Amino acid sequence: MAKNLLLEYSEKLACDILVLCNNHKIDSNTVYQIKKSSSSIFANVSEAQYPQSLADMLSKFEIARKECAETEGWLKLIFSAGSINEDTFKKHRNMCGRIRRMLTSSCITIENKLKQG
Repeated sequence: MAKNLLLEYSEKLACDILVLCNNHKIDSNTVYQIKKSSSSIFANVSEAQYPQSLADMLSKFEIARKECAETEGWLKLIFSAGSINEDTFKKHRNMCGRIRRMLTSSCITIENKLKQG
């Protein structure tokens, strides 16, 4: 169940970031970077739905977690530059946080399973 919710949240974030970029004046490099990082979260979570192994799933989730942190960083930059308001920033940052916590929990669970053999 949690994987499906994680997939749903990561898809929503990627879509929301696309809309945000289309509706706000943000420089082209930042648009490229935040679209890339947010869509990578979704892509890696999607790939993790059909892993070759638990280690492969862990790797995909770890990459998605790093991309989530990157997306949060770009959001902070966009907010600090005055391109989005505080409510918009907090909405997307909170979704990143939710996804990151789910990914962290999943990584811990998988790591424990791998340690058990």
